Amino acid sequence: MHSLQFTAESSSNGMIERDFTVGGVPGVLWSPASGTDRAPLVLMGHGGGAHKKHVAMTARAQRLVTGCGFHVAVIDAPGHGDRPRNAQDEQDIAELRQAQAAGEPTGPVIIRYNARLAELAVPEWQAALDALQELPEIGADGPVGFVGIGLGTAIGIPLVAAEPRITAAAFGPHWPDALVEKAQRITVPVEFALQWDDEHIPREAGLALFDAFASKEKTLHANAGKHLEMPRFEVDSTVRFLARHLGQAVTTPA
Repeated sequence: MHSLQFTAESSSNGMIERDFTVGGVPGVLWSPASGTDRAPLVLMGHGGGAHKKHVAMTARAQRLVTGCGFHVAVIDAPGHGDRPRNAQDEQDIAELRQAQAAGEPTGPVIIRYNARLAELAVPEWQAALDALQELPEIGADGPVGFVGIGLGTAIGIPLVAAEPRITAAAFGPHWPDALVEKAQRITVPVEFALQWDDEHIPREAGLALFDAFASKEKTLHANAGKHLEMPRFEVDSTVRFLARHLGQAVTTPA
Protein backbone atom coordinates (compact mmCIF):
# COMPACT_ATOMS: atom_id res chain seq x y z
CA MET A 1 0.00 0.00 0.00
CA HIS A 2 1.26 3.48 -0.88
CA SER A 3 1.76 5.83 2.03
CA LEU A 4 0.67 9.45 2.07
CA GLN A 5 3.42 12.05 2.10
CA PHE A 6 2.58 15.66 3.01
CA THR A 7 4.67 18.13 1.00
CA ALA A 8 3.30 21.56 2.02
CA GLU A 9 0.88 23.14 4.50
CA SER A 10 -0.85 26.50 4.84
CA SER A 11 -3.89 27.89 6.66
CA SER A 12 -6.45 30.58 5.86
CA ASN A 13 -10.14 31.37 6.34
CA GLY A 14 -10.64 28.64 8.93
CA MET A 15 -9.21 25.92 6.70
CA ILE A 16 -5.89 24.04 6.68
CA GLU A 17 -4.60 23.12 3.22
CA ARG A 18 -2.10 20.27 2.97
CA ASP A 19 -0.54 19.16 -0.30
CA PHE A 20 0.28 15.45 -0.49
CA THR A 21 1.35 12.67 -2.79
CA VAL A 22 0.28 9.02 -2.81
CA GLY A 23 2.21 6.71 -5.12
CA GLY A 24 3.44 9.74 -7.04
CA VAL A 25 -0.07 11.14 -7.56
CA PRO A 26 -0.39 14.73 -6.24
CA GLY A 27 -3.39 15.78 -4.18
CA VAL A 28 -4.63 18.27 -1.63
CA LEU A 29 -6.43 17.76 1.67
CA TRP A 30 -8.45 20.57 3.24
CA SER A 31 -9.41 20.25 6.91
CA PRO A 32 -10.96 22.44 9.64
CA ALA A 33 -8.40 24.75 11.24
CA SER A 34 -9.85 24.13 14.70
CA GLY A 35 -10.34 20.79 16.37
CA THR A 36 -8.82 17.36 15.87
CA ASP A 37 -11.95 15.25 16.24
CA ARG A 38 -12.68 12.72 13.54
CA ALA A 39 -14.94 13.93 10.75
CA PRO A 40 -16.28 12.49 7.49
CA LEU A 41 -14.22 12.66 4.32
CA VAL A 42 -15.48 14.06 1.02
CA LEU A 43 -13.62 13.19 -2.18
CA MET A 44 -14.00 15.65 -5.05
CA GLY A 45 -13.28 15.05 -8.74
CA HIS A 46 -12.30 18.13 -10.77
CA GLY A 47 -13.52 18.89 -14.28
CA GLY A 48 -11.73 18.28 -17.56
CA GLY A 49 -8.88 20.70 -18.20
CA ALA A 50 -8.91 21.76 -14.54
CA HIS A 51 -6.87 20.61 -11.54
CA LYS A 52 -7.05 19.86 -7.82
CA LYS A 53 -6.86 23.52 -6.72
CA HIS A 54 -9.07 25.00 -9.41
CA VAL A 55 -11.17 27.85 -8.01
CA ALA A 56 -14.30 25.69 -8.15
CA MET A 57 -12.61 23.01 -6.04
CA THR A 58 -11.27 25.45 -3.49
CA ALA A 59 -14.60 27.28 -3.14
CA ARG A 60 -16.57 24.08 -2.69
CA ALA A 61 -14.03 22.77 -0.20
CA GLN A 62 -14.40 25.99 1.80
CA ARG A 63 -18.15 25.40 2.10
CA LEU A 64 -17.75 21.76 3.10
CA VAL A 65 -14.91 22.31 5.57
CA THR A 66 -16.02 25.47 7.35
CA GLY A 67 -19.74 24.86 6.95
CA CYS A 68 -19.88 21.18 7.94
CA GLY A 69 -16.51 20.27 9.44
CA PHE A 70 -15.66 17.79 6.69
CA HIS A 71 -12.22 16.84 5.44
CA VAL A 72 -12.08 17.30 1.65
CA ALA A 73 -9.56 15.72 -0.72
CA VAL A 74 -8.87 16.12 -4.44
CA ILE A 75 -6.21 14.43 -6.58
CA ASP A 76 -5.09 15.52 -10.03
CA ALA A 77 -6.53 13.34 -12.78
CA PRO A 78 -4.01 11.78 -15.20
CA GLY A 79 -2.56 14.43 -17.50
CA HIS A 80 -4.02 17.27 -15.40
CA GLY A 81 -2.64 19.74 -12.89
CA ASP A 82 0.85 18.78 -11.77
CA ARG A 83 0.80 15.56 -13.82
CA PRO A 84 2.42 15.67 -17.26
CA ARG A 85 0.50 14.72 -20.37
CA ASN A 86 1.57 11.65 -22.31
CA ALA A 87 1.39 11.14 -26.07
CA GLN A 88 -2.14 9.73 -25.90
CA ASP A 89 -3.30 12.74 -23.88
CA GLU A 90 -1.86 15.08 -26.51
CA GLN A 91 -3.53 13.15 -29.32
CA ASP A 92 -6.94 13.17 -27.61
CA ILE A 93 -6.70 16.89 -26.85
CA ALA A 94 -5.66 17.65 -30.44
CA GLU A 95 -8.71 15.73 -31.70
CA LEU A 96 -10.92 17.68 -29.32
CA ARG A 97 -9.54 21.03 -30.49
CA GLN A 98 -9.97 19.96 -34.11
CA ALA A 99 -13.61 19.05 -33.54
CA GLN A 100 -14.22 22.36 -31.78
CA ALA A 101 -12.59 24.33 -34.60
CA ALA A 102 -14.68 22.50 -37.20
CA GLY A 103 -17.91 23.00 -35.29
CA GLU A 104 -18.33 19.23 -34.96
CA PRO A 105 -19.77 17.40 -31.91
CA THR A 106 -17.13 16.99 -29.22
CA GLY A 107 -18.97 14.30 -27.29
CA PRO A 108 -17.43 11.25 -29.02
CA VAL A 109 -13.89 12.51 -28.33
CA ILE A 110 -14.61 13.48 -24.71
CA ILE A 111 -16.40 10.20 -23.97
CA ARG A 112 -13.43 8.17 -25.20
CA TYR A 113 -10.86 10.42 -23.51
CA ASN A 114 -12.65 10.47 -20.14
CA ALA A 115 -13.23 6.71 -20.17
CA ARG A 116 -9.50 6.14 -20.62
CA LEU A 117 -8.66 8.53 -17.80
CA ALA A 118 -11.21 6.86 -15.52
CA GLU A 119 -9.57 3.45 -15.97
CA LEU A 120 -6.33 4.97 -14.69
CA ALA A 121 -7.83 7.21 -12.03
CA VAL A 122 -10.11 4.78 -10.16
CA PRO A 123 -7.27 2.70 -8.65
CA GLU A 124 -5.40 5.92 -7.91
CA TRP A 125 -8.39 7.22 -5.98
CA GLN A 126 -8.70 3.94 -4.08
CA ALA A 127 -5.02 4.13 -3.11
CA ALA A 128 -5.51 7.73 -1.98
CA LEU A 129 -8.56 6.74 0.08
CA ASP A 130 -6.59 3.92 1.71
CA ALA A 131 -3.86 6.38 2.70
CA LEU A 132 -6.22 9.14 3.84
CA GLN A 133 -8.08 6.74 6.12
CA GLU A 134 -4.79 6.01 7.88
CA LEU A 135 -4.84 9.56 9.22
CA PRO A 136 -6.17 9.69 12.81
CA GLU A 137 -8.42 12.65 12.06
CA ILE A 138 -10.20 10.65 9.36
CA GLY A 139 -9.96 6.98 10.32
CA ALA A 140 -11.02 3.83 8.52
CA ASP A 141 -14.56 3.61 9.87
CA GLY A 142 -15.94 7.05 9.02
CA PRO A 143 -18.38 7.85 6.22
CA VAL A 144 -17.07 8.97 2.83
CA GLY A 145 -18.81 11.02 0.15
CA PHE A 146 -17.98 11.92 -3.43
CA VAL A 147 -18.65 15.00 -5.57
CA GLY A 148 -17.80 15.29 -9.26
CA ILE A 149 -18.97 17.12 -12.40
CA GLY A 150 -17.86 16.49 -15.98
CA LEU A 151 -14.61 14.53 -15.83
CA GLY A 152 -15.27 14.20 -12.10
CA THR A 153 -18.47 12.33 -12.97
CA ALA A 154 -16.73 10.18 -15.58
CA ILE A 155 -14.24 9.09 -12.91
CA GLY A 156 -16.62 9.22 -9.97
CA ILE A 157 -19.32 6.87 -11.26
CA PRO A 158 -16.95 3.90 -11.79
CA LEU A 159 -15.21 4.77 -8.52
CA VAL A 160 -18.43 4.79 -6.50
CA ALA A 161 -19.57 1.61 -8.26
CA ALA A 162 -16.35 -0.14 -7.22
CA GLU A 163 -15.85 1.39 -3.77
CA PRO A 164 -18.18 0.33 -0.91
CA ARG A 165 -16.64 2.88 1.46
CA ILE A 166 -18.36 5.73 -0.42
CA THR A 167 -21.87 6.09 1.02
CA ALA A 168 -23.29 9.11 -0.86
CA ALA A 169 -22.42 10.81 -4.15
CA ALA A 170 -23.28 13.98 -6.08
CA PHE A 171 -22.70 14.00 -9.83
CA GLY A 172 -23.16 16.42 -12.72
CA PRO A 173 -23.71 16.33 -16.47
CA HIS A 174 -22.04 13.70 -18.63
CA TRP A 175 -22.83 11.48 -21.57
CA PRO A 176 -24.10 8.03 -20.48
CA ASP A 177 -22.29 5.97 -23.13
CA ALA A 178 -19.43 4.57 -21.03
CA LEU A 179 -21.14 4.98 -17.66
CA VAL A 180 -24.54 3.27 -17.71
CA GLU A 181 -23.28 -0.17 -16.70
CA LYS A 182 -21.35 1.33 -13.78
CA ALA A 183 -24.30 3.53 -12.74
CA GLN A 184 -26.51 0.46 -12.60
CA ARG A 185 -24.25 -0.89 -9.85
CA ILE A 186 -24.61 2.21 -7.65
CA THR A 187 -27.16 1.91 -4.83
CA VAL A 188 -26.05 4.67 -2.44
CA PRO A 189 -27.99 7.98 -2.29
CA VAL A 190 -27.29 10.10 -5.36
CA GLU A 191 -27.91 13.74 -6.22
CA PHE A 192 -27.62 14.45 -9.95
CA ALA A 193 -27.69 17.89 -11.61
CA LEU A 194 -28.03 18.67 -15.31
CA GLN A 195 -28.61 21.70 -17.52
CA TRP A 196 -31.88 21.52 -19.44
CA ASP A 197 -30.52 23.58 -22.35
CA ASP A 198 -27.03 22.04 -22.45
CA GLU A 199 -25.56 22.65 -25.90
CA HIS A 200 -23.09 19.76 -25.56
CA ILE A 201 -24.90 16.99 -23.65
CA PRO A 202 -28.49 16.44 -24.83
CA ARG A 203 -31.01 16.39 -22.00
CA GLU A 204 -32.05 12.89 -23.11
CA ALA A 205 -28.48 11.74 -22.46
CA GLY A 206 -28.45 13.26 -18.99
CA LEU A 207 -31.83 11.75 -18.16
CA ALA A 208 -30.67 8.33 -19.36
CA LEU A 209 -27.67 8.48 -17.05
CA PHE A 210 -29.81 9.51 -14.08
CA ASP A 211 -32.28 6.73 -14.86
CA ALA A 212 -29.47 4.16 -14.80
CA PHE A 213 -28.61 4.65 -11.12
CA ALA A 214 -29.97 1.77 -9.03
CA SER A 215 -30.21 3.90 -5.90
CA LYS A 216 -33.50 3.82 -4.01
CA GLU A 217 -32.83 7.45 -3.09
CA LYS A 218 -31.80 9.54 -6.06
CA THR A 219 -32.68 13.15 -6.78
CA LEU A 220 -32.58 14.94 -10.15
CA HIS A 221 -31.95 18.68 -10.32
CA ALA A 222 -32.68 20.02 -13.82
CA ASN A 223 -31.90 23.70 -14.23
CA ALA A 224 -32.60 25.96 -17.20
CA GLY A 225 -29.45 27.13 -18.90
CA LYS A 226 -26.49 26.03 -20.96
CA HIS A 227 -23.59 23.73 -20.08
CA LEU A 228 -21.61 26.27 -18.07
CA GLU A 229 -24.60 28.01 -16.50
CA MET A 230 -25.30 25.72 -13.57
CA PRO A 231 -26.65 27.89 -10.74
CA ARG A 232 -24.46 28.51 -7.72
CA PHE A 233 -27.23 27.31 -5.43
CA GLU A 234 -26.53 23.77 -6.62
CA VAL A 235 -23.40 23.93 -4.46
CA ASP A 236 -25.62 24.76 -1.49
CA SER A 237 -27.76 21.73 -2.27
CA THR A 238 -24.73 19.46 -2.52
CA VAL A 239 -23.51 20.66 0.89
CA ARG A 240 -26.88 19.89 2.47
CA PHE A 241 -27.07 16.51 0.69
CA LEU A 242 -23.67 15.41 1.97
CA ALA A 243 -24.29 16.76 5.47
CA ARG A 244 -27.53 14.78 5.64
CA HIS A 245 -26.04 11.51 4.45
CA LEU A 246 -22.64 11.72 6.15
CA GLY A 247 -24.07 12.69 9.53
CA GLN A 248 -22.86 16.27 9.91
CA ALA A 249 -24.75 19.44 10.76
CA VAL A 250 -24.53 22.48 8.49
CA THR A 251 -23.24 25.15 10.87
CA THR A 252 -23.19 28.04 8.38
CA PRO A 253 -25.90 29.01 5.87
CA ALA A 254 -25.91 26.59 2.93
